[in-house]
Amino acid sequence: MPRDDINWTPGPGTSTDEPRQVRRILRLFKPYRARLAVVGVLVGAASVVTVATPFLLKETLDVAIPQGRTGLLSLLALGMILSAVLTSVFGVLQTLISTTVGQRVMHDLRTAVYGRLQRMSLAFFTRTRTGEVQSRIANDIGGMQATVTSTATSLVSNLTSVVATIIAMVALDWRLTAVSLVLLPAFVWISRRVGNERKKITTQRQKQMAAMAATVTESLSVSGILLGRTMGRSDSLTHAFSEESEGLVDLEVRSNMAGRWRMAVITIVMAAMPAVIYWTAGLALQSGGPDISIGTIVAFVSLQQGLFRPAVSLLATGVQIQTSLALFQRIFEYLDLPIDITERENPVHLDRVKGEVAFEDVEFRYDDKGAPILDAIDITVPAGSSLAVVGPTGAGKSTLGYLVPRLYDVTGGRVTLDGVDVRDLDFDTLARAVGVVSQETYLFHATVADNLRFAKPEATDEELYAAARAAQIHEHIAGLPDGYDTVVGERGHRFSGGEKQRLAIARTILRDPPVLILDEATSALDTRTEHAVQEAIDALSANRTTLTIAHRLSTVRDADQIVVLDSGHVAERGTHEELLERDGRYAALVRRDAQLEPTS
Repeated sequence: MPRDDINWTPGPGTSTDEPRQVRRILRLFKPYRARLAVVGVLVGAASVVTVATPFLLKETLDVAIPQGRTGLLSLLALGMILSAVLTSVFGVLQTLISTTVGQRVMHDLRTAVYGRLQRMSLAFFTRTRTGEVQSRIANDIGGMQATVTSTATSLVSNLTSVVATIIAMVALDWRLTAVSLVLLPAFVWISRRVGNERKKITTQRQKQMAAMAATVTESLSVSGILLGRTMGRSDSLTHAFSEESEGLVDLEVRSNMAGRWRMAVITIVMAAMPAVIYWTAGLALQSGGPDISIGTIVAFVSLQQGLFRPAVSLLATGVQIQTSLALFQRIFEYLDLPIDITERENPVHLDRVKGEVAFEDVEFRYDDKGAPILDAIDITVPAGSSLAVVGPTGAGKSTLGYLVPRLYDVTGGRVTLDGVDVRDLDFDTLARAVGVVSQETYLFHATVADNLRFAKPEATDEELYAAARAAQIHEHIAGLPDGYDTVVGERGHRFSGGEKQRLAIARTILRDPPVLILDEATSALDTRTEHAVQEAIDALSANRTTLTIAHRLSTVRDADQIVVLDSGHVAERGTHEELLERDGRYAALVRRDAQLEPTS
């Protein structure tokens, strides 16, 4: 189950409310507070050990060496060596824990986004490019890896080091400290400007990467290659991809170069500060100012050098965090998508489903402003009976069938299963009760057996064979060199359209649902195979509620009732013979089919 803190839905304006977005990011680390506390302890210990070294150096130069105290010198040297060892050990442990936490956070994000998308309605996927979805999960979350695995720890570590070092510098000499830090506010302002600039470029870059990923997904799929080759568009597709890639090159260069000169100035100034300290101390001594020992000056410069690395890193981390906000924003956009198909708080669970399906004054429209796709649909399908839905293209036939398993939800009226509104049923009941074989057959790039067992993971080999026999495909599979271990290929392209359709039917048969939705389930079959599969479907339809959506009327003549849809309304209903006698829309469709039937 996705974690609630990840799926927390923000109020209006969150996408541009940076402080709130930062708080939301911090919530991602909440489950790992204990580990982060250990990291904090390690960071603090490493900082204390690091700033202790310059004080040991001061004592060495001001006391141990001038006074010839060999024992003290040995202890101080041992202390400096021990400091280096402890710092390295603390650093390794800190990296291990922080990287583990970061990867767990990325796992949580990926899982949350995937889980959120799994709960979206079919309408979302009909209007969203697959490559865009893949880019959000792969590129956007992948782009945040540095932030969640190391940036957060780096921020704490560097901030702790900076604070500890400044305190130590003040303890040595507050005047030299003031000279060293006079330009720090200007540096912070510059890094902030650079971060905002990179954030804007990153947003554009991720959109460009998503567009390129979508192009790759569509044009380099098996279907895309077939279309491109047969249409002679391979060169133009390559050119279009090249243009998109060229745009990404420009954005990548801009992203990496944004603020580079300004950050370089900061690096130069901070690198020059030791020289400024030596110059300041020398002038103070020559002018009769306060006495500053050589040990103090060397220790101070050592601290300043120690300050230089975390300070520059801290400024760079600030830039990285601002840049990453653009990536987090894109991920949060998906996590905040409203879920249209939800389960009730206390849903109804049916242990046994008889299979009566009823459409009661059903209305459906894709959006509030659009015309209804279905309107005032009243149909009852008794358990174990068959309903055929026919009509012209765009009449709403498939949409009507998809309302039963809640691939869409009605916008008016209700659909019931055994008298219970399908919106009140739990998802498990619906999944067990309703099986769908659509005209868009989808097979995974896996073996035949794996594709069939997707419907029933615990199915035995004998059950697979029985389902395949019922779908008139067993003999073909058994005749393959690898039998049921044959890999079907990308989207099943190693099989013909009719074979894929029969595999899909076998998969649904294996699940054995009491309600079958057959959406053009035999549309890809030749006449002989269609009759064979139809015989299997007719045999399996006994004591099973079947909703058949078809253009070709040869598959629906024996249905218990036939409904003709036209522009989302029920135009006619009755049996095959009754509708022929009326000589209306159905009779016209039958005559059309007769003209299209082959004469031999």
